[in-house]
Amino acid sequence: MTETIHPFDLLHELADHCRQHAMGLPAQEVVSETWSGVGFRLAGQDMVAAMGEIAEILHEPRYTALPRVKPWVRGVANVRGRLLPVIDLSLFFGSTVSVPRKQRRVLVLDRDELFVGLLIDEVLGMQHFPVSTFTTEVSTVAEVFRPYVAGAYVDKQASLVFNFRALARDQQFLDVAI
Repeated sequence: MTETIHPFDLLHELADHCRQHAMGLPAQEVVSETWSGVGFRLAGQDMVAAMGEIAEILHEPRYTALPRVKPWVRGVANVRGRLLPVIDLSLFFGSTVSVPRKQRRVLVLDRDELFVGLLIDEVLGMQHFPVSTFTTEVSTVAEVFRPYVAGAYVDKQASLVFNFRALARDQQFLDVAI
């Protein structure tokens, strides 16, 4: 007569067998938590924005200029039936544009009551940083950017974390009329 083994005992034996044969396997490396964002260059400075803040990235669209607005307001563009105000961030910060038009991109912000396209020098793509490399002590920030920088991820070089909410609350940014 053959003895029947309870399924739980069979699983227990299988687990023991696996543990014995897994002794020589390498240990799992410690995985660090990462923060992901969209990297971009603005006025020669590398910056990064949280993934959730940017709704879309566009090539510079055709836009219609508006009368009696500040020079950094490029105009409005029709993007899939919605009027998108296009703001040149380099000009807003007092910098001149030095990159070819093909390279420039528009970061579209669509949050709460803010729907705006921010023209930047170039997009650097998705970037991932270890959370442990974040610092709020950033000394290399140009004074003009300081109110809009939440901190930086410092690895080989510093990538400033741009705070679009601070920009959206800034009265100077909101006052576009001359």
